[in-house]
Amino acid sequence: MRKFSALLICLMLFSSLLAACGGGKAAPEVTSKEGGTTNTGGTTTTQNEEPKEDVADKKVTIKIHYPLPDDTTLRQQEDDKIARFQAKYPNVTIVKDDWQYSVNEIGVKMASNEAPTFYNTWATEAQLLVERGWVADITEFWNNWEYKDDMNPVLQEQFIVDGKVYGVTQNGYITSTIVNKKLLDAKGVALPPMDWTWDDMYNTAKGAADPKAGISGIAPMGKGNEAGWNWTNFLFEAGGDIEVNEDGKVKAVFNSEAGVKALDFYKKLRWEGNAIPQDWALGWGDAVSSFQQGRTAMVIAGAFDVIQPALNEGGMKPEDVIAYPMPAMEKGGAHHGILGGNYLVINPNATKDEQEMAFRYITFDYFTDDALKSVEDTINARKAEGKYFVPTPLEYFSDDSEYAAKVKAIYDKYDNVYKYDPQLFSLLEGKPEAQFGTQDYYAAMSNVVQESFSKEGTDSKKQLDDTAKLVQENFFDKIEQK
Repeated sequence: MRKFSALLICLMLFSSLLAACGGGKAAPEVTSKEGGTTNTGGTTTTQNEEPKEDVADKKVTIKIHYPLPDDTTLRQQEDDKIARFQAKYPNVTIVKDDWQYSVNEIGVKMASNEAPTFYNTWATEAQLLVERGWVADITEFWNNWEYKDDMNPVLQEQFIVDGKVYGVTQNGYITSTIVNKKLLDAKGVALPPMDWTWDDMYNTAKGAADPKAGISGIAPMGKGNEAGWNWTNFLFEAGGDIEVNEDGKVKAVFNSEAGVKALDFYKKLRWEGNAIPQDWALGWGDAVSSFQQGRTAMVIAGAFDVIQPALNEGGMKPEDVIAYPMPAMEKGGAHHGILGGNYLVINPNATKDEQEMAFRYITFDYFTDDALKSVEDTINARKAEGKYFVPTPLEYFSDDSEYAAKVKAIYDKYDNVYKYDPQLFSLLEGKPEAQFGTQDYYAAMSNVVQESFSKEGTDSKKQLDDTAKLVQENFFDKIEQK
């Protein structure tokens, strides 16, 4: 993370020295009756200026990012936060808005001035949002925030563009594979090693699949941009990249030997292993639901997003739900998974007061004892309901921070807190998502995935070459970098 604070302090001190020195030796100051200061060596007297009005004293309305109706637990947590926030800031009116960010809707939302004061978005969106002017520069608020240096630098860096801060990380993920051990046991398939390979994944998926019973060995996402997103993990594992920047231009490079290997592996799961769902056109929610309902032995996603509903809505047991890193292409290879995350960004159309209050709301529970208490209360509430608390693998705070140690101490006290295999974290290797035209690339690759799953014998190299040409001409060539 860039260290803004040291530079800012130096500039402030330097400015103060200049002001004090003026053109010669500074004259002594005495306090006036009115409480101001009088320069006894000069000709002018400066009285105290009116104190700057704190935004907390103003009537401000903010429209906040609010969970979807079916996220009842998250809504309860947000409602509790709202109550605590308004107790501290009684002049603030809060309007709930459960709109979820969509790259296809954000432009309309901004143009019609209907976007919330702050909204959730993903790591891929930083360049797009900054270039289109759909996100506010919050560097001033960030630099004045006491906890900025305790944030997770790997995650926070994704929303620092040209030295300016445009978002606050909520949490992050390195794409993982989540395994349903119960389905493996039912077919007599041994758990693969945590340090596994593509061959291990293939054999596990093929062995666990039971097509006649409607159970797949693995459910790669097959529709929507998420299909391209899922596949890209394998591109990374094979040593490939989505794009490179050459002489200020973005060039597609996913039609590489690595890309061919990754696409051929997908086809192997489909046509040789018969390991994917017969109805393979699954979106993100479909794939996660399939795992939750016990209809697939493996799914690829952020671990929290799969494990939480599997345990608390699907009735699965912690010992049967195991988070794995993405498999290495071969033994000794990297377990690359896409590094992504959730970020809260502020609407540039909001007033300065609204933006500042939105920043205070976003960071309200960060690094606080109230937040620790809220975590513990949530764990206890889940326990009373017979449910589990599932931590996110990557938190907003740095792993070596004092706060991280406090959180871990709470987790260790309870038996209903899901425990990840410690070996997982030593194997996870996150690779950041591309920052230019990423969603356009994902969409184009989704078409390739669908063609590969629907037609046997397609030419992987030709598919990728054609798609790279399409992405290059229609999207990457139109990107203007600053």
